[in-house]
Amino acid sequence: MIITNIQSQVKNPDRLNIFIDDEFKFSLDISQVVDFRLKIGTEINDDDLRELEEASVFGKIYLRALEYCISRPRSIRELKDYLYKKTQQTKYKNRKGEIKIRDGISQKVASQVLDKLIDKKYVDDESFTRWWVENRNQRKGISRRKLQSELIAKGIDINLINLVLSESDRDDSSEIDKIITKKSARYSDKQKFIQYLMRQGFSYDDVKSALERANII
Repeated sequence: MIITNIQSQVKNPDRLNIFIDDEFKFSLDISQVVDFRLKIGTEINDDDLRELEEASVFGKIYLRALEYCISRPRSIRELKDYLYKKTQQTKYKNRKGEIKIRDGISQKVASQVLDKLIDKKYVDDESFTRWWVENRNQRKGISRRKLQSELIAKGIDINLINLVLSESDRDDSSEIDKIITKKSARYSDKQKFIQYLMRQGFSYDDVKSALERANII
């Protein structure tokens, strides 16, 4: 088999379409083409083809996962969950309207993408935790207990959570004041409002003190 053509993609010039024996086979990033030392006239065997096809899938998934991580900070568990979904089969309609099954990526590729994004620091649990604590419901208010619960659900180690929370300037007293300012007008029944605030992770004593400060009780 011989590479007979290499063309830049119209929508993504950084990705190149590779033709083998005059037939399109896969696409690769420019850096991958350089790394594999591919050019028109390069001969490849079946093992080479499998390796290049796997590299093609890796390149595509890596870029999508990178965009996922850049859209907002992510925890490692969030990225693992994202990549796990990519390993599953999906249904799609072809141009004829027929339902088809598309295989997911291999676990090997998913692991390679995860490892590279961690190595490049695009995903980092400590950075994610600090971002989450400082930005989550900044205007609306949120209890430390609820922050802790949310971060545990994101796969963050409890010791790291407690460390970041201990270094944060956010405290339940000011956070509950924010919520009272936003929500108090919606509750004519003060007992129900107290119950709502306690469901947000605040202690009864903190709720009572905050309502007294707001002259609600």
